[in-house]
Amino acid sequence: MNTASNATRPQGALAGIRVIDLSRILGGPYCGQILGDHGADVLKVEPPQGDDTRAWGPPFQNGVASYYLGLNRNKLGMQLDLASAAGQAVLLGLLEGADVVIENFKTGTMEKWGLGYEDLARRFPRLIHCRVSGFGADGPLGGLAGYDAAVQAMTGIMSVNGEVGGEPLRVGLPVVDMVTGLNAALGVLLALQERERSGRGQFVEASLFDCGLSLLHPHAANWFGNGKRPTLTGNAHPNIYPYDAFPTHTVPVFLAVGNDRQFGLLCKHLQTEALASDPRFSLAGGRSVNRQELRELLVQALAGHDGAQLADALMQLGVPCAPILSVDAALQHPHTQHREMVVRIGEDYTGVASPIKLSRTPATYRHAPPTGLSADGPKT
Repeated sequence: MNTASNATRPQGALAGIRVIDLSRILGGPYCGQILGDHGADVLKVEPPQGDDTRAWGPPFQNGVASYYLGLNRNKLGMQLDLASAAGQAVLLGLLEGADVVIENFKTGTMEKWGLGYEDLARRFPRLIHCRVSGFGADGPLGGLAGYDAAVQAMTGIMSVNGEVGGEPLRVGLPVVDMVTGLNAALGVLLALQERERSGRGQFVEASLFDCGLSLLHPHAANWFGNGKRPTLTGNAHPNIYPYDAFPTHTVPVFLAVGNDRQFGLLCKHLQTEALASDPRFSLAGGRSVNRQELRELLVQALAGHDGAQLADALMQLGVPCAPILSVDAALQHPHTQHREMVVRIGEDYTGVASPIKLSRTPATYRHAPPTGLSADGPKT
């Protein structure tokens, strides 16, 4: 467990960077949280009704949905009506000392308010303007709103996610939104680095559509290579095998055998050495082509094993394997605790910690998410 302690923590890598986070929902707020975890001073500015995700429950804590709490730590918060002249004036005041502004308004909204990139760049030439959008500003889908599940559908992700012979499925977490937030944060960091040379800010955009397409490896690479449309493969990898889920006597396990050496070690441990020398399976390409026969033989060999014990033994041998854990089991795993991947702030906040580990300037956890809304100034 990682418990916030300001007294003993060094400043984060982004200490001194000021961020105004105007974004709502997931991608933008996740970007802001990444920057805040690593020391940036982040002010989350919400509309009068609040970020929509405050109501995305249950569960709720003190009237605020856990969904919102999971994306907005290390931020102070305030309420502002940017559709009003008074709200716009306040925002301009906030931007006077800011390094970064993050927003995900529908394309044209900031421009309508006189707060678009060109407007702000003239007034604040060092400001980095980060926009998270659905499809970008132009092109056939330019300016349209984007949502994670719809973009998963449109970018081909759902077409390769699902059981063989079944229907395409949404990935069970908002992978497009989250990778868009990661790419937005990366773009901000690139722009901050370039500003050290030029002294100028720039426009950074991460769109859900682009980021969804970027996730298509190896399916896009395979299609570019052979022109064959990728299909549903269930848990199995399209290129290598055994890279799949398997039943055992107890819990199911996932084998992720990536080379011939690992396959040989697996067969030796299972006392099925003949499989490693079988010409159908001795090389990676053959195992992939003859995967159905190999699966049937491995299912038989694994049937008497305890899944958790087997996974541990194989990992120790250098064969990637893991029991398939539930979310609660994963969050309570001893290695999760050792890696300090669960963080507490005060009495009411528990969340998943930053996965980015820096030796001298690690992530710090200074503020629980802003649960109150106020037009009077920043609130925790």
